[in-house]
Parts: sequence; C-alpha cells; structure tokens
Amino acid sequence: MDPSHLFSLKAQNVLITGATRGIGAACAIALAEAGASIVLVQRHAVEPNYATYNALKALFANDDPANQRIVEIVHCDLDNLEEVKGVFNRALDVAPGKKIDILVNCAGIQRRAPAVDFGETEWDEVLNINLKSVWLLSQAAGRHMVPRREGKIINFCSLLTFQGGLTVPAYAAAKGALGQLTKALANEWSKDNVQVNGICPGYIKTDMNEKLLEDPVRLRQISERIPAGRWGEPRDFAGPVVFLASRASEYVCGELLVVDGGWMGR
Repeated sequence: MDPSHLFSLKAQNVLITGATRGIGAACAIALAEAGASIVLVQRHAVEPNYATYNALKALFANDDPANQRIVEIVHCDLDNLEEVKGVFNRALDVAPGKKIDILVNCAGIQRRAPAVDFGETEWDEVLNINLKSVWLLSQAAGRHMVPRREGKIINFCSLLTFQGGLTVPAYAAAKGALGQLTKALANEWSKDNVQVNGICPGYIKTDMNEKLLEDPVRLRQISERIPAGRWGEPRDFAGPVVFLASRASEYVCGELLVVDGGWMGR
C-alpha cells in the first residue's frame, strides 16, 4: 500500500489534551502536518498559552482553500470532572462535520513527596487529571465512535505504568491504572473498529522533569541507564502518535508503545 495513504490523516478530526507545550504540542503539530484538523482542550486562564494554537493557524494558512481544516480551542479544567463530562460534546460542536475521529489524552500532572507525607488533596488532583478525566473523555469518545464503527483513542501512559518510581505514589497509581484501562477499552471496542492504545514516554526533556534535570546526581544516574545515550525530546513522539492515529495501525489494539530510548529493555 502507498505509505502516504497509510499515514495520511486528511479529513480526520483530532481532540487532544495537554497540547500547550512539551509532548502534547509536538503531537498536535505532527497530527496536523499529517492532514488533520485539531481541537485543543485548554484550561481557563487569565493569560492562556496560545503557542500551539498559533503554530497550527500558521500551518493551516498554507492550505488549499478547498481544504476546510480548522484549529479550535475548547476550555476545560481537567480537575473539574463536571466540566470534563461536557467537553467532548463541545468539541463536536466546533469540529468539521461534527465528528471526532481521534482522541489523544496527553494531559498530565506530577506531584512529588515521600509516601508518608503525600497529601490527600494532591492524590485526588493527580488521579482526577491523569486517570478519571481520561476515563470520562474516553467513555464519551466511545459513545461517539462505536456506533460509527471508526475511531482511535491514544492514551499517554508512562514508564510508571510498569515501574513504581520514587516519591510519586499517585502518579504511579494513575499511570498503572491507565495502562489497564487502555487494554480494557481495547478489549471491548476493537471489534467495533475503534483502536485504543497507549504511548509510554521514558525520560523526556519537559517541564514535568525539571527537578530531575536540575539534580546532577539523578541526571547522571538516569542518563547512564538509557541505551540511546540521551534523554528524549518532544519531537520523538511525532512518528508514534501519527502511526497510532492512522490507518497504518488498524490491527494494533491495546498496545502500550514504549518510547524510551531503550530504558525498559535495559
């Protein structure tokens, strides 16, 4: 088959969380470069970050006028579960053809503290954003995609889907559960041509890992264990996300694709 056909996302609509910066921003731009329209989920803020939105607008400005691609923002605080319950339908309202073909759950937060000191408020915040909001968005997507017998859901998991980590009990619990949720949804929806898969980043140079990057001892320990010899960059997720969003992965179901420079293999 023609690879350009296999990986094309022309006429596809993507709903993506966590795309204001880092991995999410790189994924949103890669999906748009493959031909998709993009709906961004962003928090309410006095001074919201429009960098990804502006980059996509600039990209789409070069489109053929006959190609009706769009980039839109729907505002939602993913810690507010009542807001989350309505955001998928609001995205449908602004998406071309009132359809969402691909859901990318990339938003996530991290809170660090020894387990004996980890606060209940922080626990709930991490679990709500990293797990429950993903469940609610995926359920809404399933209700839309299953009857249409077409769709892709891509969840951003973690190395801590497999490992326990240190001083991150809530994050490890959420990402471990997210891996199982990905498989559970794939078990139900694969027969309806809705593929649900996960991407598990390794150690990546993003805001979430600032404390590790600033700690010379931990930076050395981690770096020495990565076979690729470097930390990952957001750009390293462009290929994996387009693959899982495209026709090229139609028989890939319930997979947790590790993108870690070889860390797990070590």
